[in-house]
Amino acid sequence: MWPANVLFIGCGNMGGAMLAGWLRGGVAAERFTVYDPFLEAAPEGVELLRELPEGRVFDLLILGVKPQMLDGVAGALTALAGRDTVVLSMLAGVEMASLSLRFPDARGLVRVMPNLSAALGKSPMGVAAMGLDHEARECVMAWLAPLGAPEWVDESLFDAVTALAGSGPAYVYRFIDALAQGGAALGLDPEQSLRLALATVDGAAALASGSDVGPGELARRVSSPGGSTLAGLSVLDAGDALGALVLGTLTAARDRNVELGAMARAAGK
Repeated sequence: MWPANVLFIGCGNMGGAMLAGWLRGGVAAERFTVYDPFLEAAPEGVELLRELPEGRVFDLLILGVKPQMLDGVAGALTALAGRDTVVLSMLAGVEMASLSLRFPDARGLVRVMPNLSAALGKSPMGVAAMGLDHEARECVMAWLAPLGAPEWVDESLFDAVTALAGSGPAYVYRFIDALAQGGAALGLDPEQSLRLALATVDGAAALASGSDVGPGELARRVSSPGGSTLAGLSVLDAGDALGALVLGTLTAARDRNVELGAMARAAGK
């Protein structure tokens, strides 16, 4: 089964979530090697290296360093990314054109943008590829499936996908926190308010995921004419306050991804 052996270059929060998702999905730990000088420990059965391996061949090389660190490691990785190696990058803003300059001999390139729910097998993922035939692309999707729901996306939209699906959980967490703080401000015990907020969002998300209608229609169905829910929604809807806030949030995240991509292109010249 492809890939037989996988090398993580850096295994921070996002890389760790992906690794946990694959292990949770039943992938053998022995298939993974992690190169990370700063990681205290790897999951049981996963090989942890403090120095880059020499003379070894890997089917899949996963880039998990910060985008700004790419050029600091790319030169040393060239020998590890040969004609049989697929390079998978989760680096925000770094385009495949930039990756191809740094890994010219790789069999193919894959960009993926998951989020931390990959550890639970529930991450949305935008995926783009370069240099892979149809069979190899199918293998990539099968490999990513234990992490959640991968979808092919045109690379020109990757910054938007990153803003929504990659950064999105942080915005949801902030909303949960705001719900909890609002409940506490109305007199609820803060810990109880947080439990209620978490359960509310969890149940609402599960219902929306399994519904045959969109979230807008679900919100309408919850709202009785003249009722308390509609009174609250009128605040969110006034002047499209919520929609404008979310669009501004996603736009700022997308634009930062564009900046990171421009930095990577400039560094690669």
